Order: sequence, then C-alpha cells, then structure tokens
Amino acid sequence: MIVGHLEKLDGKVIESSQVQDVMMKVLVSPKEGWDGHVMRVFEVGIDGYTPKHQHPWPHINYIIDGVGSLMIDHQEYQITSGSYAYVPSDTIHQFKNVGEKPLKFICIVPEEGHK
Repeated sequence: MIVGHLEKLDGKVIESSQVQDVMMKVLVSPKEGWDGHVMRVFEVGIDGYTPKHQHPWPHINYIIDGVGSLMIDHQEYQITSGSYAYVPSDTIHQFKNVGEKPLKFICIVPEEGHK
C-alpha cells in the first residue's frame, strides 16, 4: 500500500533531442507493489513536447491540468483538464503544450514501457 502526494515526489527531466521541457514522476510501479504496470505523471512546460514516437505497448492518459494537443496516428486532438486518451500499441503519438501553463497528465503503461 502507498499513499503519497505528487508535489513530494522527485521528478526526472527527460533529455533527448526529440523532447523539449518534459519531466516525469513515478507514482506507482512494481516497486510499490503494482506488478506489471507503472503510473507516471508527466509535466510538459510551456511550448514543450514529448517525442513523436511509437512503441509495442499501449498506454492510458488522463489530463490533470493545462491545455495541449495530442497527435495520434497523424491526427491532432485538443486536450484539456479532464480529457483522457487510450493510445494503442504501435501507434505514432506526441503530446504538445499549447497553453500558458504546464501541461500535466497521468500516463499508465505496462512495466516494459517504463524506462
């Protein structure tokens, strides 16, 4: 069992030439007892973006705060607080912050999808 608060977790800055201003915090993983899955929160800074990429696992997303766009399979979707998305395996996708404050979202992936 674990009970915590997002603001008390250390974040990992994602560094890559394909990423701009992205930080990840791990909330629950096999380390905390959730075998097979990982729940993370990503924070994308103003004008930031995640890589345009695809992988062999799906993920589930829930937008906590901010305004952004989510490209799935070359189609753009507007996302705001309360939006959710399921991104299937092997589908190209990318999150972008298009708002005036950080874009924060939950991302749940199978354990093999967490790096």
